[in-house]
Amino acid sequence: MHIDPLYSVAGVLVGMLVGLTGVGGGSLMTPLLVLAFGFHPATAVGTDLLYASATKVVGTGVHGWRGSVDWRVVRRLATGSIPATLLTLLVLSKVGVRSPSLDHAINAALGSALVLTGAATFFRARIVARLQHHFTAASERRIARLTGVLGATLGVLVTLTSVGAGALGMTALLVLYPRAPIARLVGSDIAHAVPLTLVAGLGHLALGSVDAGLLVSLLLGSVPGVIGGSLLATRVSERVLGPVLAATLVVVGAKLLL
Repeated sequence: MHIDPLYSVAGVLVGMLVGLTGVGGGSLMTPLLVLAFGFHPATAVGTDLLYASATKVVGTGVHGWRGSVDWRVVRRLATGSIPATLLTLLVLSKVGVRSPSLDHAINAALGSALVLTGAATFFRARIVARLQHHFTAASERRIARLTGVLGATLGVLVTLTSVGAGALGMTALLVLYPRAPIARLVGSDIAHAVPLTLVAGLGHLALGSVDAGLLVSLLLGSVPGVIGGSLLATRVSERVLGPVLAATLVVVGAKLLL
């Protein structure tokens, strides 16, 4: 297993951006691995999934200790996401992770997910304000069903691209649960990402699409990066950084699509 300092530097930079903005590492790391470092899309996705599951465990521990996780929401999401993840992994095993058709499919899905993530990051407040009132009076049964559908959608998307559980999932939760405290929804979103990315990542590992040296290199850099970014978050204007990051995601996503 070879540890590459260059990948650790990339981990530091992505970790800092995650700490500064809260945007999931998959939205930043996966396209960086594909476009800048030339990794095969399946390897980039599989490695990033295990990288994400390791980092999300820490976040879940903090939120769980503070009581800011709604485990009912987590269960509802997982009820849809875990079966969808396993089904997607089964399809990937049948197609073959190195097939050209899957290569193109991952690039297209990743590009679309990045464009949607950028839009959700930039327009989140407007999207939530426009749709939230439709679910204020919805029955608990309907909300539970829609949460399961959301989980299934995220399961497919995350397994294919490693993107979507953060910005997209959080935006949808804000719409579905308008009365819930935002901190509990954030904690629930992070907690759900642990089993989702772990199952998807282990599936990619079994399929041979995980680079162990790359994984360790990224983790060595991301931990101090996240800490540094979190400490700097109060000194950087979100009004400036948020739109810049959203625009970057859209441009990168469009490049992958084109």
